[in-house]
Amino acid sequence: MVAQLVLVRHGESTANRNNEFTGWTDVPLTPKGRQQAKQVGQKLAERQILFNQVHTSYLQRAITTANIILFEMNQSWLPMTKTWRLNERHYGALRGLNKDLARKEYGFEAVALWRRSYTAVPPLLTKVTPDRRYPNGLEPYGESLKMASDRLLPYWTQVIEPALKAGKNQLIVAHGSSLRALVKYLEHISDEDIDGLEIGNGEPIYYTFDDEFNMSQRHYL
Repeated sequence: MVAQLVLVRHGESTANRNNEFTGWTDVPLTPKGRQQAKQVGQKLAERQILFNQVHTSYLQRAITTANIILFEMNQSWLPMTKTWRLNERHYGALRGLNKDLARKEYGFEAVALWRRSYTAVPPLLTKVTPDRRYPNGLEPYGESLKMASDRLLPYWTQVIEPALKAGKNQLIVAHGSSLRALVKYLEHISDEDIDGLEIGNGEPIYYTFDDEFNMSQRHYL
């Protein structure tokens, strides 16, 4: 049985609109972002994909996007699992900072390295505000893309991959960097080449897996 996997980056958020580093900051969608989510749902409905389960992060921009998609597909009843492991990469002390201002403060090359490198870690927070979503000091002070990948992949291998192997279609609605980390893993993209991968808001990525769990090439719907 062929299993289908769709990855969706959330619709435009207020931080995307304002060109700000976001990370684990919980910002809402803009009206444009809601429309993007609606269009994704319509595209998936046209393809008549019947999902078995939905996975998203603890952040409202992804959760809201997932709910809008499911509504448009008439699949709002589906079980949805939320996990911090699908949260966006944590941008540390850059969170909330306008990217152009960050370039002026830290330099263009440094900001480009923090944004696109696989291993570079942004300036760290000096403290983390307690949040009941993240008990026991779970929230990091900042992450490289590799660090985000390390906490994401156990969820893939323990939850999503077994479901796909069982022939169950899966929808993941997450974030630009967390999805870049997952695509890097799935497609065996090198640490250097991941720099060139950009995942746009509301642009669904589609894969299929055959009975031997061979994966198709990446396809944008």
